[in-house]
Amino acid sequence: MIYNLPGRDCAALASNGELGPDDLPRYKSEYIDPIAAIQADAKYKNLRIINIVEIDSLPNLVTNTSGQAGGTAMCDTMKANGGYVQGIGYALNKLGAIGNVYNYVDAAHHGWIGWDSNFGPTADIMLQAAQASGSVNNVTGFITNTANYSALTEPYFTIGTNVNGTSVRQSKWVDWNQYVDELSFAQAFRTKLVSIGFNSNIGMLIDTSRNGWGGSARPTAASTSTNVDTFVNESRIDRRIHAGNWCNQSGAGLGERPKAAPAAGIDAYVWVKPPGESDGSSSLIPNDEGKGFDRMCDPTYTGNARNGNSMSGALPNAPISGAWFSAQFQQLMANAYPAL
Repeated sequence: MIYNLPGRDCAALASNGELGPDDLPRYKSEYIDPIAAIQADAKYKNLRIINIVEIDSLPNLVTNTSGQAGGTAMCDTMKANGGYVQGIGYALNKLGAIGNVYNYVDAAHHGWIGWDSNFGPTADIMLQAAQASGSVNNVTGFITNTANYSALTEPYFTIGTNVNGTSVRQSKWVDWNQYVDELSFAQAFRTKLVSIGFNSNIGMLIDTSRNGWGGSARPTAASTSTNVDTFVNESRIDRRIHAGNWCNQSGAGLGERPKAAPAAGIDAYVWVKPPGESDGSSSLIPNDEGKGFDRMCDPTYTGNARNGNSMSGALPNAPISGAWFSAQFQQLMANAYPAL
């Protein structure tokens, strides 16, 4: 996991990092260069090394800058100074030069960039970062749903489903998105990336560590309601209050076990986020890791424009991001799908 950009996580506070917005030189010399030196060590030449490159970064430059509902000053800064694009470009250049290293760049998830207004621009900024590395050949593929909860597939409805003549896209849950689940989004985004200049053999990874949504709350059939909102809410296996909720989600379960080549265009299902690691603290906890307090991790928070002013759906009593959260792990096991 390559995750230390200057001004990291510009739209949230729970996983802010150690480097300030102007620390691109330090990112290059103190972070990427040592990692590249380790991965290039001859003793590792027979290993296939997979890098997951800078989650939640490039999409923030599309959706969370001025004029957007979730715009922040830090995202404006990182877009203006080029720190994300140039930082990722440098990482891809250095790591892509190593023959047994494979780079997968983070590409958010369907509940973030599944709208036409975000889909194309996000692909374009991915290409900018790859070009900043010197060659698209430095990119093996992309990963979606990293550390997120979006359902792999919604078995009881598709984006083409109509309810009493009304498209599910008009439901409050889908909210005019073009995708209802992660697999269809990842396959479509791969096609888009190839169409704008990435190699035709790129593959996608999907993080399935916490998107199983099993347990007693999991629907077992499509709803019979003729109201589109009721139909979607009763049919969807993703039980979040809002698809924009991302922190320590109550009711989540372990998802598909890691698996190679599970579907067309998908290189693997992977567990990048270790189940049981917190997404962020549910209240302010002083620490020396630069981790802030994000209200999206507070179960009493009533939301913002990015989650439709909905409750956060977060579990209580959570530690800072990356710390072990036993209560969450126990729930993930109980709600695993496929069941353990």
